[in-house]
Amino acid sequence: MASHHHLLEQLGVKVLAVSTDSIFSHKVFAEVSPSARTIQYPLLSDRSHHISLQYGVLREELGLAFRATFIIAPGGEVKFVTLYPPEVGRNVAEIIRVIQGLQYEQATGLGIPADWRPGKQGIKRDFNLIGRI
Repeated sequence: MASHHHLLEQLGVKVLAVSTDSIFSHKVFAEVSPSARTIQYPLLSDRSHHISLQYGVLREELGLAFRATFIIAPGGEVKFVTLYPPEVGRNVAEIIRVIQGLQYEQATGLGIPADWRPGKQGIKRDFNLIGRI
Protein backbone atom coordinates (compact mmCIF):
# COMPACT_ATOMS: atom_id res chain seq x y z
CA MET A 1 0.00 0.00 0.00
CA ALA A 2 2.81 2.39 0.90
CA SER A 3 4.36 2.20 -2.56
CA HIS A 4 1.03 3.27 -4.12
CA HIS A 5 0.20 6.00 -1.63
CA HIS A 6 1.01 8.81 -4.08
CA LEU A 7 -1.59 7.49 -6.55
CA LEU A 8 -4.16 7.07 -3.80
CA GLU A 9 -3.58 10.69 -2.76
CA GLN A 10 -4.08 11.80 -6.37
CA LEU A 11 -7.43 9.98 -6.31
CA GLY A 12 -8.37 11.91 -3.16
CA VAL A 13 -8.18 8.82 -0.95
CA LYS A 14 -7.18 8.99 2.69
CA VAL A 15 -5.46 5.80 3.80
CA LEU A 16 -5.62 4.60 7.38
CA ALA A 17 -4.03 1.36 8.53
CA VAL A 18 -5.20 -0.43 11.66
CA SER A 19 -3.27 -3.21 13.36
CA THR A 20 -3.80 -5.23 16.52
CA ASP A 21 -0.09 -4.77 17.22
CA SER A 22 0.97 -2.33 19.92
CA ILE A 23 2.39 1.11 19.19
CA PHE A 24 5.71 -0.27 20.46
CA SER A 25 5.59 -2.99 17.77
CA HIS A 26 4.83 -0.30 15.20
CA LYS A 27 7.86 1.69 16.39
CA VAL A 28 10.18 -1.31 16.08
CA PHE A 29 8.65 -2.18 12.69
CA ALA A 30 9.37 1.35 11.46
CA GLU A 31 12.94 1.16 12.74
CA VAL A 32 13.87 -2.22 11.23
CA SER A 33 11.77 -2.48 8.07
CA PRO A 34 12.82 -0.45 5.03
CA SER A 35 9.27 -0.68 3.65
CA ALA A 36 7.77 0.59 6.91
CA ARG A 37 9.87 3.75 6.65
CA THR A 38 7.99 4.66 3.47
CA ILE A 39 4.53 4.65 5.08
CA GLN A 40 3.00 8.11 4.66
CA TYR A 41 -0.34 7.49 6.40
CA PRO A 42 -1.50 6.84 9.97
CA LEU A 43 -0.99 3.38 11.45
CA LEU A 44 -3.32 2.88 14.40
CA SER A 45 -2.91 0.34 17.17
CA ASP A 46 -6.07 -1.61 18.01
CA ARG A 47 -4.78 -3.43 21.08
CA SER A 48 -8.28 -3.37 22.60
CA HIS A 49 -9.59 -5.11 19.44
CA HIS A 50 -12.54 -2.71 19.48
CA ILE A 51 -12.08 -1.57 15.86
CA SER A 52 -11.40 -5.08 14.56
CA LEU A 53 -14.49 -6.39 16.34
CA GLN A 54 -16.67 -3.54 15.01
CA TYR A 55 -15.56 -4.23 11.44
CA GLY A 56 -16.02 -7.99 11.81
CA VAL A 57 -12.42 -8.96 11.11
CA LEU A 58 -11.24 -10.04 14.56
CA ARG A 59 -9.98 -13.60 14.86
CA GLU A 60 -10.82 -13.85 18.54
CA GLU A 61 -9.21 -17.26 19.01
CA LEU A 62 -5.86 -15.82 17.89
CA GLY A 63 -6.24 -12.29 19.24
CA LEU A 64 -5.52 -10.71 15.88
CA ALA A 65 -7.40 -9.47 12.86
CA PHE A 66 -7.75 -10.81 9.37
CA ARG A 67 -6.02 -8.67 6.77
CA ALA A 68 -8.85 -6.74 5.20
CA THR A 69 -9.45 -3.67 3.06
CA PHE A 70 -12.44 -1.36 3.43
CA ILE A 71 -13.28 1.44 1.03
CA ILE A 72 -15.49 3.91 2.85
CA ALA A 73 -17.22 6.80 1.07
CA PRO A 74 -16.89 10.31 2.49
CA GLY A 75 -20.38 9.99 3.99
CA GLY A 76 -19.33 6.88 5.93
CA GLU A 77 -20.93 4.23 3.70
CA VAL A 78 -18.84 1.09 3.28
CA LYS A 79 -18.58 0.66 -0.50
CA PHE A 80 -16.16 -2.27 -0.75
CA VAL A 81 -14.77 -4.93 1.57
CA THR A 82 -12.26 -7.63 0.87
CA LEU A 83 -10.87 -10.13 3.35
CA TYR A 84 -7.57 -11.81 2.60
CA PRO A 85 -6.44 -15.22 3.81
CA PRO A 86 -3.21 -15.05 5.84
CA GLU A 87 -1.30 -16.68 2.98
CA VAL A 88 -2.26 -14.04 0.39
CA GLY A 89 -1.20 -10.41 0.23
CA ARG A 90 -3.29 -7.53 -1.04
CA ASN A 91 -3.68 -6.67 -4.70
CA VAL A 92 -3.29 -2.90 -4.46
CA ALA A 93 -3.83 -2.50 -8.21
CA GLU A 94 -7.30 -4.04 -7.81
CA ILE A 95 -8.07 -1.80 -4.83
CA ILE A 96 -7.13 1.23 -6.94
CA ARG A 97 -9.27 -0.05 -9.85
CA VAL A 98 -12.25 -0.38 -7.51
CA ILE A 99 -11.74 3.17 -6.22
CA GLN A 100 -11.48 4.48 -9.79
CA GLY A 101 -14.63 2.56 -10.71
CA LEU A 102 -16.57 3.95 -7.76
CA GLN A 103 -15.43 7.46 -8.65
CA TYR A 104 -16.34 6.91 -12.31
CA GLU A 105 -19.81 5.70 -11.33
CA GLN A 106 -20.32 8.70 -9.08
CA ALA A 107 -19.24 11.11 -11.82
CA THR A 108 -21.17 9.50 -14.70
CA GLY A 109 -23.97 7.43 -13.18
CA LEU A 110 -22.78 4.50 -15.30
CA GLY A 111 -22.12 1.04 -13.89
CA ILE A 112 -18.76 -0.65 -14.03
CA PRO A 113 -18.63 -3.90 -16.02
CA ALA A 114 -16.30 -6.79 -15.25
CA ASP A 115 -12.66 -6.08 -16.09
CA TRP A 116 -13.37 -2.35 -16.45
CA ARG A 117 -10.32 -0.11 -16.52
CA PRO A 118 -10.08 3.70 -16.55
CA GLY A 119 -10.62 4.90 -20.09
CA LYS A 120 -13.18 2.19 -20.85
CA GLN A 121 -16.86 3.01 -21.12
CA GLY A 122 -19.24 2.20 -18.30
CA ILE A 123 -22.65 0.64 -18.79
CA LYS A 124 -26.14 1.99 -18.26
CA ARG A 125 -27.59 0.51 -15.09
CA ASP A 126 -31.01 -0.72 -16.13
CA PHE A 127 -32.73 -3.84 -14.81
CA ASN A 128 -34.21 -4.49 -18.28
CA LEU A 129 -30.71 -4.72 -19.80
CA ILE A 130 -29.53 -7.55 -17.53
CA GLY A 131 -28.28 -10.44 -19.66
CA ARG A 132 -28.51 -8.44 -22.88
CA ILE A 133 -25.17 -6.64 -22.67
